[in-house]
Formats: sequence, C-alpha cells, structure tokens
Amino acid sequence: MGDMDTTGAFIRKKRATFAAGRGGASLRPMNGKNTAAFYRSVAAADSKAGGERREADPLLEAARSKTKSDKKKRSNDINDRFCCHKPQESLLSSSSGFSNYRGILNWCVVMLVLSNARLFLENLLRYGVLVDPIQVVSLFLKDPYSWPAVCLVIVGGAFVLGTYTILFLKLYSYKDVNLWCRELSRMKVKKLARSLSCPSPQYSNGDDCKVCYPGNLTIRDLYYFAFAPTLCYELNFPRSPNIRMSFLLRRLFEMLFLIQMLVGLTQQWMIPIIQSSMKPLEDMDLSRMIERLLRLAVPNHLLWLMFFYWFFHSSLNFTAELLRFGDRQFYKDWWNSESVTFFWQNWNIPVHKWCLRHFYKPLLRRGFSKIVSQSAVFFLSAFFHEYLVSVPLRMFRLWAFMGMMSQLPLAWLVGHYLRGNYGNAAVWISLIIGQPFAVLMYVHDYYVLHHRQEAD
Repeated sequence: MGDMDTTGAFIRKKRATFAAGRGGASLRPMNGKNTAAFYRSVAAADSKAGGERREADPLLEAARSKTKSDKKKRSNDINDRFCCHKPQESLLSSSSGFSNYRGILNWCVVMLVLSNARLFLENLLRYGVLVDPIQVVSLFLKDPYSWPAVCLVIVGGAFVLGTYTILFLKLYSYKDVNLWCRELSRMKVKKLARSLSCPSPQYSNGDDCKVCYPGNLTIRDLYYFAFAPTLCYELNFPRSPNIRMSFLLRRLFEMLFLIQMLVGLTQQWMIPIIQSSMKPLEDMDLSRMIERLLRLAVPNHLLWLMFFYWFFHSSLNFTAELLRFGDRQFYKDWWNSESVTFFWQNWNIPVHKWCLRHFYKPLLRRGFSKIVSQSAVFFLSAFFHEYLVSVPLRMFRLWAFMGMMSQLPLAWLVGHYLRGNYGNAAVWISLIIGQPFAVLMYVHDYYVLHHRQEAD
C-alpha cells in the first residue's frame, strides 16, 4: 500500500512538470480518476498556446528582420572600420574647396625676409653704411653761393605742386556742390524745399547741428574742408565724437618712424643701384639694363608700400583724428585686385571719389559712353602724374604719362583673358615692374640732361 502511494506521488509530480512545460496550465494534484480531464486540459492549453504563436507571427518576423538588419549593420560597421578611402579632391586643386593656406603664406613671408636679408647684407658688405641724416640736410643747404640747391628745388617744387593740386581739386568740388545746392533751392523741389530753404543757417537734429545752404558759406567751413583728408565737399561731414589721444600718438609714431625708414632705405639701397645703372643705360646694354631693373624693383616696391602706409593710413588718419573727421575709408582692399580697373578704384579712395563725382558722372550725363568716360579719367590722371614729376625736374619726357595711359590696354587684356589669381598676379607684376622702369628712365634722362652737359 505504501509502494502504491509512493508510485502515485511520483506519477503526479511528473505529470505536473509536463503540464508546466506545455504552456503554463494550472497545476493541480491529480489522481487516477481525473486523468482524462487532465489530458483534456493539456490539449486545450496546447491549442491556446498555438493560437498565441500564430498571433505573434508578425512580431516574430519583425524580430527576425531586426536581427538581420543588426547583423548587416555590424557588417557595415566592420567595413567602415577597415575602410580608408573615399571620393575626394587633392587640396591644391581648385575643385577641392580648400582655402586655408596660412602655412604657405608664412613660408612666403619667411622666404621673402631671408632673401631680402641676403640682399641687405650684400649691400652692406659692398657699400658699407650709407645712412646719414646729416647728409640729407646738407643736400638742401650745401653750396650756399649757388642758392637755391637743386634738391631743394626738386623736393620743394614737388611739395608745392602737390599742395596746389590738392587745393585745386578741393575748390573745384566746393564750387560744384554749392552750385548744385543753389540750383536745387531754385527748383523748389517738394522733397528738398524744407531742408534747403530753411530760414536759419542751421537746424538741430537731436545733438547734431546740421548746416543748410547757404549757411555753409563761411570762412570756417572753407578752412575745415581745406585741411580735411578728403577731396569731395559736402555740407555736413561725418564727425567722430572725440579725439582719441592713444590713437593719435600711435599714428604720429608711425609717421616719424616710417619717414626715417624711407630716407634710410633710399640712401642705403636705392641710390647705389641707380648709380650703378647709369653705365648700362648709357651703353644701351639690354641684358644689364634688365638686370638693374630687376634689382631696383624690390627696394622700389618696398618703398612704395611703406609710402602708401605712411600717407594713406598714418598721415590721413592722424589728420582725420585731429579734425574729428568721421570717414576713415581712405583705401580698400586693393591688394586683392583681380583687374587693373579694380586696383585704380580702390587704392586711392579720395581721388577715386572725386573723379567719379566731378568728372566721370558728368561725362555720362552729357551723353558720353562708359569707355570714353573711363579713358578720359585715365587721361586726366596721366596728366597730373606727368605734371607732378616733370615740372619739379624741369624736363618733359612723358614717361609717367605713358605709364598711366598704358593701363588702358593692360586693363583690357587682364579683364578679358585673366581671372582670379592670374589677374591678381598680373596687377602685382605691373606694380612691381612698371614703377622702377619709370624711375630709371627719369633718372637717366635727368643725368644726361644735366650732368652730361656739365661734363661737356
């Protein structure tokens, strides 16, 4: 009897384990009487589990597809991990879009400094130290019995002519603007009648006091315009709020330092090359002339850049700060010029504004074409270049005039056949080579005209 109980308990335990494995049916103690009911419950549980599996088939498919995508992604990750190539252009190709060439620019600066240091050392070894400020003063004061000295006449004449040329351009602009104001006031235009025919010479607009025509016709206003760093007159110039002493002192230091550098480099570098160029120019030795021209190009261009900074940045900003003149755009980014026309429009903004306002646009209004008007502007500029050089030297050789007029065909060639960096390189070459060529020609002609006659 005990054996039967033990066997029955073992069978019941086994059945319960089987039932749990078939789907989680409820486990109850079973005896021999309800075995059929147990099997029926197990069959029902099996059928229910099968229905659940059939209902869960889309989920299983999604899980399987996700597993496949995960496997594929892991495969792609492995490929990407070992991949070292992709479609791309070389950095020096224009289609690469790469623009950070700072290291190459620094390399160019280092090479430029080293090459010029070699030239400067060679100059010192050959000629010694030639910088002598006392000699500069003696050029103007030596030989008092044949006063005035030649250098005083040349430098003084150039300064006086430059001053009177600037004053002429200023007065021409002053005349034009006041003429336009008078014509507008007579026309009684509704838009301008209120501002141009105001009863008082000044009207207040907040903290600013605006001048109206004819209230601007005063000696004080004329003197301010005469000393202002601009060539174009207007009734109300933009004004800065105050004078910045630190800015003013920096510009003054730059002016004093750069003028000493200009004089020193001229004595040490320019004059020996010019003196050594006289013999090849007299003998018309073409190869030696080209060699002297290239030797003169570097110091001449360096002096021109220093003069540009000294005049257009230091001197004009110093004057503008003293007069609280607000418009400080005396030049634009002419060094990025990709055409000759862009250079002449941006390296000297005061002259460009005057030519555009008082010469170019009036020609267009009178019916002239743009090409004719541009040519007339270049002709006017060429005339003033030759005038400022030939009159102090007391000889007319037209080298400066022809140099300016040659800019017209050069501008056409560069504008039609060169673009981008090639056009910029052409502009730089014309600046570096053209100026020393004109300098050599004038020095040669002056030497032949004066010293050759004295020798004869």
